[in-house]
Parts: sequence; structure tokens; C-alpha cells
Amino acid sequence: MSVVAPPPAATACAPDAAAFTRIAPPPRPVARLAGDEEALAVARELAVDFAAGAATRDLERRLPWEEMERFTQSGLWAITVPREYGGPGVKAATVAQVTALISAADGSLGQIPQNHYYALEVLRNGGTEAQKRFFYERVLAGERFGNALAEIGARDYHRRTRLVRDPGGWYVEGRKFYCTGSLFAHRIPTMVNAEEDGREVAYLVFIPREAPGVTLIDDWDGFGQRVTGSGSILFDRVQVEPEWVVPFQASLDRPTAIGPFAQIIHAGIDLGIGRGAFEATLPFVRERARAWIDAGVARASEDPLTLYALGEVRVRLAAADALIERAGRYVDLAQAAPDEANVAAASVAVAEARAASHRAGLLAANKLLELGGTSATGRADDLDRYWRNVRTHTLHDPVRWKYHWIGAYHLNGRVPPRHGAL
Repeated sequence: MSVVAPPPAATACAPDAAAFTRIAPPPRPVARLAGDEEALAVARELAVDFAAGAATRDLERRLPWEEMERFTQSGLWAITVPREYGGPGVKAATVAQVTALISAADGSLGQIPQNHYYALEVLRNGGTEAQKRFFYERVLAGERFGNALAEIGARDYHRRTRLVRDPGGWYVEGRKFYCTGSLFAHRIPTMVNAEEDGREVAYLVFIPREAPGVTLIDDWDGFGQRVTGSGSILFDRVQVEPEWVVPFQASLDRPTAIGPFAQIIHAGIDLGIGRGAFEATLPFVRERARAWIDAGVARASEDPLTLYALGEVRVRLAAADALIERAGRYVDLAQAAPDEANVAAASVAVAEARAASHRAGLLAANKLLELGGTSATGRADDLDRYWRNVRTHTLHDPVRWKYHWIGAYHLNGRVPPRHGAL
């Protein structure tokens, strides 16, 4: 494994190259959580600590190495491991709410495990028993999975990241970008294509980050979600073992809950950032904002239009919260009985939750700045991070297509497509 240093403009507080080689299973035992309530309680406790340094990490682009160790050792990265494999196997809504709690404290930290949970859901649906036993045990021991899924403009098969089967072994070749969490990962689940019987077939390969030929590039320079470890990765003839290769095409060809499960976690990220923005708005309005002259009141907290705006934000957040809880029940059913009807219903329910969380998160972040006034733009407070984070994350996939498929399903009975972006 090699590392390309980030560009100078982004390196002020980024770790040196040696930091990338220090990834190893945590030195302290990883907690084994009992179930949903304990997972939520642990997330609430961690969120308090994570919130304290969120502004500094964002302002200085200080990658959260120590926080990631605490996050992992808490047991929260193993909450989706099924009970039959030694994990707590929590409900889908619990995963989303854990994500929301952490995202309210720090939007970047909340997003980092999303693809880890996604990879475990792909494993649950497509892995062999031996693969499940092995990878679940690694997660229970504290391993983190990143992701290498997205590519830029690679419609031509021969330009995509490929799985090559040579007589001398199996290799992965290609380049990925927006690889959230991979800087902190022990393994990097990588989407690859192979040509079989005249068609492309997709696999997810769980590649160790230290494998020869893997180059991590800390080049994420988005204005939001700045410390998610979302750099690029080069794979230069990386030799992989067949045991690391999990079929993914079959999980696209048949109904599974992979897509709605992935999306409900994204809804939790938007909801959480919105909650964080709302909680930051309240003390700022009480203590520092100024009442507008036409309101005829002495304090901003008594301004009737400010009260209206805050009420609207609170209702939007509560509605998104309720829709996520509702969608979670659909996802749980689709995981237990993944037929076409259940998966379609789950996809639409989660799309409704994502549409609501998208709007609520953006509204909350906007109103923080609007109601706080000019003083809310001070660099030291870093209040704009909520807007930058939620705006960046809500671009993950277009909400307009969620509305489209919601309407098509309810009006015309059209089943939405099966992929991870709906």
C-alpha cells in the first residue's frame, strides 16, 4: 500500500504519510452491544464528545483519527452484524438514528460508516457462509470497511475498475473517487466489473488497504464533509484472493433490501445535520441575534417571524424523523422477506423519508444563518459548516428522482429500479 500526499492547500493539518500505515485493529477490546437501546445510548454518549471538537476539525481539516478509534471501540460499527453471527443485528431505523445522533454532533463522522454498513448488507445478501463468518468476525474485532464504488465517466467497460482473472491469479485494476472512509479503513470494499459470457458482472472485493498496488490519495476538496476521508484510490494490478470476492450482480438481478438500507442511512445523515443546526440556532438566537426593528420587540427570541421560522424547522425535522422510523419498518420487512413487493415498498418509503430529511436538513441549516444574522457568519463559530455539510451530502443522489419514483409508484404502480441510489 502506498500513499500520495494531499495537495499543499489541503495539508495544513492532514496526517503525514506514516499515519496511513498505522491502521490496525484497535489495541483495546471492542464493545459487544446487546441491541437497539444500548446502541442508541452509546451513540448519544459519543455524540457529546464528538461535538466538542467538530468545529476545529472542520476549520483545520483535522482528520479524526482518535475519534475513529473511539467510534470503532464503542461497538457501533458492528451493530448490523446479524445475531446468528455474534452481533446485535439492530433494526434499520436504529442504524439511521445512530447515524443521525453522530451526524448532529459532526456531519463528517456520521457519514464515514455509511458504506461500511452498506458493504455488510451486500455481504449478508451475496456472501458465502464462510465469507460471512470471516468478515463479520473481523468487524466484531474492530475492523473498519471503507468503500471504492464511484468512478468518473467510466461508461466503457475497458475503462472501469476491473477484476482480471489470469492464470497466475486474480487482480483488480482501476481508479475510484469519493471513497468515503477509506483513509481510516482496514479493508476497502471495491466495486469491480468482470466480463462473463458476453456481459458485465459486478462484484464487491474486500481489499486490504495495505495490499501492494493500492494507492490512497487524500484529494477530497469539497467545501463540506471535509474530514470524511473521501479521497481517491488507485489499484495497480492488485492481487486479490477469491475468498475476498463477493457477488454483487445477483443482488441487483433479484429483489434485495440493499438499496433502501443504504438510503435510510443517508436519510439519517441529513436529519442529524439538520438537528445539529437547529440545536445550534436556539442559543445563538437567545444570546446573540438581534431583533429586527419592525418586530417591535427587544429580543430576537421574541420576534414573531423568528418564532414562526423556528417552528417550521422543528416540524420539518419531526416529520423527517417519523418518516425514517416508518421507513425502517419497511426495510426490516424487506430484509426478512425480500420479494419484489416488499423491496419496492421499502424503496418508496425510504425515498419519502429521504425527500423529507433532505428538505428538513437544508431548511435547518439555512435558518441558522438567516436567523442568526451577519454575526452568525463569523469564522470562529464555523456555523456555516452545517449548511456546507448538508448541502454537500444532499448532492449524493438527486432528490428530484425520489419524487419521481414516489409518484410513479403511487399513481401508476411502477416498481422503482433496484440500485443503491434510490
